[in-house]
Amino acid sequence: MMKRVSLLITVPVNPRPVAPMEGLIGGPRYTRLRAEADEFRRGLGGRCIWNINSTATGGGVAEMLQALVGYVCDLDVPVRWTVIGGDPDFFAITKRLHNRIHGTAGDGGPLGAAEAEHYAGVLAANAGELLGEIRPGDLVLLHDPQTAGLAAPLVAAGATVVWRCHIGVDWEDDTTRAAWEFLRPYLTAAHGHVFSRSKYVPSWVPAGAASIIPPSIDPFAPKNQELDRDTVRAILATIGVLDGGTPTKPGRYVRGDGTAGEVTGTATVVGERLPGPDDPVVVQVSRWDRLKDMAGVLRGFADHVAPAGPGYLMLVGPEVAEVSDDPEGAAVYAECVAQWRELPAAVRARALLVTLPLDDVDENAAMVNAVQRHAAVIAQKSLAEGFGLTVAEGMWKRRPLVASAVGGIQDQVVDGTGILLADPGDLGAFGAAVRGLLDDPDRADRMGRAAHSHVHETFLGDRHLLRYAELFGKLLSRTGSR
Repeated sequence: MMKRVSLLITVPVNPRPVAPMEGLIGGPRYTRLRAEADEFRRGLGGRCIWNINSTATGGGVAEMLQALVGYVCDLDVPVRWTVIGGDPDFFAITKRLHNRIHGTAGDGGPLGAAEAEHYAGVLAANAGELLGEIRPGDLVLLHDPQTAGLAAPLVAAGATVVWRCHIGVDWEDDTTRAAWEFLRPYLTAAHGHVFSRSKYVPSWVPAGAASIIPPSIDPFAPKNQELDRDTVRAILATIGVLDGGTPTKPGRYVRGDGTAGEVTGTATVVGERLPGPDDPVVVQVSRWDRLKDMAGVLRGFADHVAPAGPGYLMLVGPEVAEVSDDPEGAAVYAECVAQWRELPAAVRARALLVTLPLDDVDENAAMVNAVQRHAAVIAQKSLAEGFGLTVAEGMWKRRPLVASAVGGIQDQVVDGTGILLADPGDLGAFGAAVRGLLDDPDRADRMGRAAHSHVHETFLGDRHLLRYAELFGKLLSRTGSR
């Protein structure tokens, strides 16, 4: 008899030391975090917190979980992280939902009875496996549309279930309503719902049933830890995006588990010429997703930035074959490559399309860190954005931002920390903002320093963990599990 293959993948949870955070956030914030964790642990009474999503790598949710789950583990709170499985049709449906919740048609495919049946069937199979592990009273945090269909069976089994939605837009129309109506039957059983912004909460969610918890960054993670200039240049030369000969020192960094790491892998680069160490570079880092509008950034640079002065562009994303829950990535990347090939030769020589390997998550993060720290300007010209942690990550590195005034980006880029574009489709305005910062390094530096301070105060992990402790504490009291 053939051995049954599990749909679920257990992601190893490695403790991430909380103690170093004290020197960064200060004594009062750190003391409060430890005290709240102790109180929460006592109230939990041995129950476990589960995080369930659809991928362990290749997106902001996975990166955030790597940090937060690690901190929770170090605080001696029982926690687990599990990734669900599905077939290509399932992920095509959930990508359709992702796009439509953002107000775009995506592939234009249906979300009818057949899709609902397939979606429910895949999640029923996952739930069947989960019910063998999750105990009555456990706290379960489900992430995004891929997991919504797990809520009812887990609640029926006695778990306290919260659905966390990382995406959304500030309006409702027929497109968004169709996506929410698809998901609504699966979510009514959940004990709570979490959104990044109040405007993302669908009108059918009962008053008081939604909590607003913005995401956070981990300042000590390989993606955000401090790197000196020589290390940055060594990493960029190693991965093949900077012209400078053989690196003079290793591109070393600290891994998430505290051990030493060194960047040895290389990127796949579509380009004809590499920038030198002192050439200004405009960078956008994101998944190859149409809503990130990499193609628009490329057009804006070609038409409105490159003709007016020096500078290079790097569009940086993951290797498309390594992001399992995003079936559109390869197509979007191919479209960008085709567009790059059609650029005038002089502009094409100053634009690079870069894909970074994901086989080593920490090394990938260190590569992104170096790319962002080397940037003169960081762009995030998304057409829609649930939150967009690449914005906070760039701000943390003291870089000025040119970003679209959409979704959670508006909560990150405040006065003096960057430039918000009222219309993401206005390529002239995008180009003028980028060119202005490239031509005024002093203004760019002031913005970068203000951006770092804003992230320090608002978007670090201690704030995030305290909000979840408050939410789960209320739910445990309400359900009588405490």
